[in-house]
Amino acid sequence: MKIICIGRNYVEHIRELDRGHKSDDKTGDLGDGDDKTDLPAEPIFFLKPDTALLRNNDPFYVPSFSRELHYETELVVRIDRVGRSIEERFARRCYSQVGLGIDFTARDLQAEAIRRGLPWEISKGFDRSAALSARFLLLEDLGDIQNLQFEMRLNGELRQSGDTSQMIFSVDRIISYVSRFMTLRTGDLLYTGTPVGVGPVRPGDRLTASLMGHTLLDFDIK
Repeated sequence: MKIICIGRNYVEHIRELDRGHKSDDKTGDLGDGDDKTDLPAEPIFFLKPDTALLRNNDPFYVPSFSRELHYETELVVRIDRVGRSIEERFARRCYSQVGLGIDFTARDLQAEAIRRGLPWEISKGFDRSAALSARFLLLEDLGDIQNLQFEMRLNGELRQSGDTSQMIFSVDRIISYVSRFMTLRTGDLLYTGTPVGVGPVRPGDRLTASLMGHTLLDFDIK
């Protein structure tokens, strides 16, 4: 089972990341709507190991090796069948259910790896860094996968509000692209990218997330 994560798939999230990077470099800031935002030409993806899964709304324990641990709320698609080099028009046959997940990121480790031009799996693939909803919802009950709303609240305060219509790359485009490079298998999980609003978590926080009004994540940060 693979956990496939898509990066930089919402424009406003790209802008908030770029603002952070420019602030770190002390070279200035990007304003809202800056037309210099660098949008990817193709989907960007990376993998997490199966040991990264955090299931059943178990608590998330902030690791000792990071001083800046961020949440990233994402729609998760579960792959239903084996496929390779899938044409985009046939990608819809590969899934029928969606859930929610949190891509926990050690932002300080990631920033240092990027600064040094190194791979940054250390910031993404650590144990229990991929929270996954205990249940998935059938798309036949929800409707168009590119017209779904989800949100995340931290201690009851709305922090992220996403709409899959705002994705740069649709789910079908992502599946087609990724399957050019690696075979998709039944049970693989596709984390489809996060909207604007990422931020830190600390021990004592409580994180909840809902998809189309259905609460799918509700767990403590310790």
